[in-house]
Amino acid sequence: MNERINGLLEKMKSPKVLITVGVAGILLILLSSFLPGGASKERSPSPAENGITAEEYRHMLEDSVKEMVTQLTGSGKVNVVITLESGIRYSYAGTNEGATANKTESDSETTSSELKQSYITVRTADGGEQALLVTEEMPQVRGVAIVCEGGDDAILNEKIKSAVMAALNITSKRVYVAGGNSYEKR
Repeated sequence: MNERINGLLEKMKSPKVLITVGVAGILLILLSSFLPGGASKERSPSPAENGITAEEYRHMLEDSVKEMVTQLTGSGKVNVVITLESGIRYSYAGTNEGATANKTESDSETTSSELKQSYITVRTADGGEQALLVTEEMPQVRGVAIVCEGGDDAILNEKIKSAVMAALNITSKRVYVAGGNSYEKR
């Protein structure tokens, strides 16, 4: 039996057999890319598949601000509510094809223009097309409300406002800090 194996190994060392096996391997790899269940093609995930939602973004901001205020006050009794301007904005690669002016309401001579936009698309692994995403802009913070122990103290209140303004890049008009009730056992 060892003689048979040794004989087979000797035959496989010949250049003709090695070339034939190599070509067969390359053909199998090429063929697998055309089959539906074959090798998967790399593609960028869409924002809905792998991205973060505006709600998740808001919760992350609230948690960060809560942690920061907890460190400033030394108390774990902190509530933070953040409101956002809008949802996440996506910008896609595209080109302007032209604008047409339409006259509306002849009495007021109001004109409006209609802009035609075309987008650059890419093929996905499943054969579909999707627009090429260029940027993803997170929503702006509209306002922050914080209720914490010691929030009524003027010095601590100012420290909290300054920290939140710096962290979120917002004005003082968008930050409200109030003191919460201290719960004492009686």
